[in-house]
Amino acid sequence: MRNAALMLGIIAGLMGIFVGLFGYGYAELSERQPEVGEIFGAFENPAFIRLASFLAPLLAIAGGAMAKVRALWGGGLMLIAAALFYTAFGFNVATMFPIGFTVLGGLLAIAAGKPDEPKAHF
Repeated sequence: MRNAALMLGIIAGLMGIFVGLFGYGYAELSERQPEVGEIFGAFENPAFIRLASFLAPLLAIAGGAMAKVRALWGGGLMLIAAALFYTAFGFNVATMFPIGFTVLGGLLAIAAGKPDEPKAHF
C-alpha cells in the first residue's frame, strides 16, 4: 500500500503542476490585465489561487515521497493537497485525476497501519 501511495502522490503532483501553472498564470493575467478578467471571469481571491497553485502539487509530491517511511504524515499531506486542489479549482476535467489520485494515495498511506516496515506510525 505504501508503494501505491508513493506512486499516486508523485503522479498526482506532476499532473497538479500543470493545473497550478495554469491557475497561477491566469490569476496573474487577470490581475494585470483587468479586461481579460472581465471577458473570461476573474477569481474572487487570486492570492489564495496562487498559494494553492504552488502548495497543492508540492504537498502531493512530498506526501507521496514520505509515504514509504512516514505513511501517516505522507497520507495527511496528500489529503491536504487534495483539499487545496478542490477548494481552489473545484472538481472538473482538469482536476479530477490530481484530486482522485491524492485522495486515494492519502487513504492508502493512512490505511497502512500495519506496515511492511518494522516501525509502525500508530
